[in-house]
Amino acid sequence: MNNRWNRLIYKGWSPIYERIFNSGMFLQARKLIFRDITFKQGSKVLLVGVGTGADLPYFLNKGCQITAIDYSLDMLNVAKERYKDSSINFLQMDAQHLAFEDDSFDFVVASLILSVVPDPKRSLIEIVRVLKKNSSFIVFDKFVTSDKKPSIKQKILRPLIKFLGTDIGLDFYDLFKVVEDRSEIILDEKIMMNGLYRKIVGVKQFATSE
Repeated sequence: MNNRWNRLIYKGWSPIYERIFNSGMFLQARKLIFRDITFKQGSKVLLVGVGTGADLPYFLNKGCQITAIDYSLDMLNVAKERYKDSSINFLQMDAQHLAFEDDSFDFVVASLILSVVPDPKRSLIEIVRVLKKNSSFIVFDKFVTSDKKPSIKQKILRPLIKFLGTDIGLDFYDLFKVVEDRSEIILDEKIMMNGLYRKIVGVKQFATSE
């Protein structure tokens, strides 16, 4: 996967993405993931890889300042049109190179993005970098379980599915090694498909300058 190919793939996905990934079990998953989320008034929230905006309803009218980014302008335009009357700050941006200062946000959401970007470790570093100390991030994505080797089927399908724009073979805790010195995981919850899709919550322990 690379950014140029992802841009092309998600240009094709943009007209139908909402019907697939914000309905059925994905809709129920989002309701479960964000069911009790609350913020202090004025909290700054960043959605990395906002896509067509499927996560946005769970953050509206909660007193927070929302910034939503995506590398695909086609996907971003769908979200902007859906929420054109909101105060959401929509920006086209690469999740691997966030154009924000260190320690800028009170909360970061990364839904179905680490399995898409060419360098998920770089993206996770960026997510933690832009978080304030003692602030949280949520990752919702598909990961292999650390105690189970990928099946022959997964090994065969992985290159094909990566060609279509996503990776089914990532181990989150292998990715997490790049930020484990400045953050900790406080929740790892199986969400659907026998734990392939998981909700992972982390907290930044140290400010970037420390």
